[in-house]
Amino acid sequence: MKIGISCYPTHGGSGVVASELGIQLANAGHEIHIISYAVPFRLSEFHPNIQLHEVEVGVYPLFKFPPYALGLATKMAEVIMEHKLDILHAHYAVPHATSAYLARQIIAPQPIKLITTLHGTDITLTGADSSFHRVVKFSIEQSDGVTAVSRYLRSRTLREFNIQNDIEVIHNFVDPERGQKPSTVCKKSKYAPNGEFVLLHASNFRSVKRVPDVVRIFAKVRDSVPAKLMLVGEGPDKLLVQQIVRELGLQNDVFFLGQVDFIDDLLKCADLFLLPSEQESFGLAALEAMNCNVPVIASITGGIPEVVEHGKTGYLFPVGEIALMAEAAVELLENPTQLLQFKSNARKRAVEQFGIERIMPQWLDFYERVMST
Repeated sequence: MKIGISCYPTHGGSGVVASELGIQLANAGHEIHIISYAVPFRLSEFHPNIQLHEVEVGVYPLFKFPPYALGLATKMAEVIMEHKLDILHAHYAVPHATSAYLARQIIAPQPIKLITTLHGTDITLTGADSSFHRVVKFSIEQSDGVTAVSRYLRSRTLREFNIQNDIEVIHNFVDPERGQKPSTVCKKSKYAPNGEFVLLHASNFRSVKRVPDVVRIFAKVRDSVPAKLMLVGEGPDKLLVQQIVRELGLQNDVFFLGQVDFIDDLLKCADLFLLPSEQESFGLAALEAMNCNVPVIASITGGIPEVVEHGKTGYLFPVGEIALMAEAAVELLENPTQLLQFKSNARKRAVEQFGIERIMPQWLDFYERVMST
């Protein structure tokens, strides 16, 4: 198949999944065309079956803001016509699915199948904005196939947008091999020179991720067991988090590591992953941690319970329950046998339920069904 994939190139779940899907499809022999305003960070290496098409947006005094959605639609139309694509797969409803619909109108009557994958904030944040609600609903309903990354997101989309289309759940996936490769970057002794436990959190540091809660959970854990904290990512709450670290006197125990393209190397230095988010439509970071044998302490919210199995691969608590999360972390760290079992359980669940070999056949079957309609 000849497949166009449009996504945000930034560090986030939708960009990661779109890039990884493109790589796996290319490895299977399909011709993949990535359409975005920059090279997605997971696609930095050359692949003979992947072509990149950068969207260029003109800047004119008449426009207060550059019309990216129009530039994207134009580039999509060009790529469809030039390469005779079979499918255009939009990751994120706005603007990708909207621009894909416009591109199809531009190239008519040349046929093209449109697929939209919903990742979360396109429904829970952008879609919840009244100024975008109708265009999100329209874009979903004009797609030939729609998927969501979790049962939670599917249910919420159907309920809040009164969608008439069927929405198929295809969970995010991980490459099991990455979880097994020895780290060439992270040396645990560098961060925990005296054998301390290492806790890790990775996100875009937005308020919904509740990174201040991560620091407060860690502070309570450190009061009971020797521990260090690794914080991965950049975002608007970073300065606030740094201030809290200083106020709690944790400067020597918390490491701000910035943006990282492949977090697997760092996860192999960690004993626990903290994800106390207010909202997660899936929890890809938690899955990546589990793939690297790292149990997860997280919130019972959104799609996280579909990923983390409470009492087996980690622990789940209501949002904001800092004390309970810290207590569970300490209990696990103080019990080496149980911690080892949780690590094994986490890896097993990641591979068996969310590994490439399980999820990619679902994507190929979905593409084929859309093509046949």
